[in-house]
Amino acid sequence: MTTMTETSARFREFKMPDVGEGLTEAEILKWFVQPGDTVTDGQVVCEVETAKAAVELPIPFDGVVHELRFPEGTTVDVGQVIIAIDVAPGSGDAPAPAAAAPAQEPVEAPEAEAEPKGRTPVLVGYGVAESSTKRRPRKGAAAAPEAAAVQAELNGHGAPAPAAVPPQSGAPAGGRPLAKPPVRKLAKDLGIDLATVVPTGKDGIITREDVHAAAAPAAAEAPAAVASPVAPTPAVTEAPGVVSDSARETRIPVKGVRKAIAQAMVGSAFTAPHVTEFVTVDVTRTMKLVAELKEDKDMAGVRVNPLLIIAKALLVAIKRNPEVNAAWDEANQEIVQKHYVNLGIAAATPRGLIVPNIKDAHDKTLPQLAEALGELVATARDGKTSPAAMAGGTVTITNVGVFGVDTGTPILNPGESAILAVGAIKLQPWVHKGKVKPRQVTTLALSFDHRLVDGELGSKVLADVAAILEQPKRLITWA
Repeated sequence: MTTMTETSARFREFKMPDVGEGLTEAEILKWFVQPGDTVTDGQVVCEVETAKAAVELPIPFDGVVHELRFPEGTTVDVGQVIIAIDVAPGSGDAPAPAAAAPAQEPVEAPEAEAEPKGRTPVLVGYGVAESSTKRRPRKGAAAAPEAAAVQAELNGHGAPAPAAVPPQSGAPAGGRPLAKPPVRKLAKDLGIDLATVVPTGKDGIITREDVHAAAAPAAAEAPAAVASPVAPTPAVTEAPGVVSDSARETRIPVKGVRKAIAQAMVGSAFTAPHVTEFVTVDVTRTMKLVAELKEDKDMAGVRVNPLLIIAKALLVAIKRNPEVNAAWDEANQEIVQKHYVNLGIAAATPRGLIVPNIKDAHDKTLPQLAEALGELVATARDGKTSPAAMAGGTVTITNVGVFGVDTGTPILNPGESAILAVGAIKLQPWVHKGKVKPRQVTTLALSFDHRLVDGELGSKVLADVAAILEQPKRLITWA
């Protein structure tokens, strides 16, 4: 199913889809096409970032790109039209894009308004409310011509008279300088008037680098040569466009994955009563097993590491204590016992922390679990994890030991009952067979939802994991 409307026999529109789990908006990270490019059914046209992950969007029909409705960096509500496609490019001269001819917008023809009201089909399920495809008017009484010029530049069509935009200014004739909201915020924080900034971005858009260049002392003379249409701010009264190097704060908009992390962690911390227990364990035998498995021909082609054995140990502990694998249903006042384990693995990515999970991990053999772990980590690092891969988790492992940390008090992933933190494995003095010897030692921490898991049950789960790591042969005897 696709998210589109047919405004005429020639032009078709593609709307921002709900890429999973009822998300309401997404940011356009990158366009892979431009107006005039030929596209085919199934071709990826853009990459968007939701509150969960970066997702590539394919176009569901053939044609030529007529118009991109939003520039990169824009957050768009689900259901808004993001691209218009000319599906019959050889049938005559195409009308100008909507932004270039506001009086007659082919992709917003009256036929579009005659569509039946109701719910719009999306990439995953249904549920997007009917939304208008009309663009919001620009501020000001004479906004229509101004909006046409600005949107024409944003969409890459260009203005009819390029000379009307002075090269030494970031503002179109009679309009605001072209810049994305984060760039405007940066300029405001640095005390830079965007009208004095020389744009270097595509279609005359001011970039962060342009703002920093204007703030540098070497660039002071460039903005000074341009008459500012407004009174200078106090930050630039002494030398317009120059900001002291003593600025000690940077403000970063909270959106995308970071916004989702914040909401999830606050919701979890103040909804589920957390209890965390700790145990320090000798994992020397586990490390020997890891070394042996790396040489095993049955494990060829997959990555073998301590996390693999720890994951298997947790799965065995859950099998021995199935009550820990549950969820709290507040609405129905029920405890939902899960007879499957979707094992989450907390992964640090350039966009922030995400927790994809291995579906039905309890049914996998050790080689299958190793393969699934490798694919999960690689996909997460590439930023290609889908929302579906992060849905439905039951318990999670977070490996803080990779950062040299002994342990921590992890916060539950929302909707899950427990999370196991694994600390760094270090060579430490340890009493072994009555003598102090150097042994490989780590500390485990298990946080659990005390509404679901009593102290006895949580302790049994943690003790079982520790016992398996101390004596890995229990993977056989207990499984």
